[in-house]
Amino acid sequence: MTGKQYISGYCSIENNTVKLNGQEIFNVPDAAFAEFAKQLYRDMETDYPKFFKMDNLSKLSFLAAELLLKDGDNENTALLFANASSSLDTDVKFNDSISDKDNYFPSPAVFVYTLPNICLGEISIKHKLYTENSFFIFDTFNSEFFVNYAAVLLNTDKAAKVLCGWVEFLNDEYRAFVYLVSVNGTIEHTPQNIQTLYLS
Repeated sequence: MTGKQYISGYCSIENNTVKLNGQEIFNVPDAAFAEFAKQLYRDMETDYPKFFKMDNLSKLSFLAAELLLKDGDNENTALLFANASSSLDTDVKFNDSISDKDNYFPSPAVFVYTLPNICLGEISIKHKLYTENSFFIFDTFNSEFFVNYAAVLLNTDKAAKVLCGWVEFLNDEYRAFVYLVSVNGTIEHTPQNIQTLYLS
């Protein structure tokens, strides 16, 4: 049996500002991402020490997910994320570490983050998720894809909730738009509604 799905919460992180359900809840003007992320992490009173070893894409994804998952029952929550640049920001850093023959120092700590879906692993570990998780690459934000894929997961009982996210980090430019969809909520999960929230 199929039915409508709804967005129960959404958040965005960009330009050192965090919005939750459309309301600004945190801002650190003129800070580099590393400092902004550290202050947000501490403000949220999250306990996950591995956070400080993550690459920037994983930190961004983790913080956005934490805003929506930290107080909920997430046992059967699938993760569906995407972006345009994959893990290129970290790939470049790793390549720099191996490109100089005279200063050849490949870092395992950096290498482990040279796949974009590693951020989903960090979220899954923190929230003990054993559900489906997928990370896709698109040229631009694809609202229709999120609606269709989430509907399949929910309508086939593969998940009770789906955390959907567009998380982009490249050359210190970043944006996260993450939302939680299920059969309960206030905003119908349609491409038009997602696009409106994404652009707001």
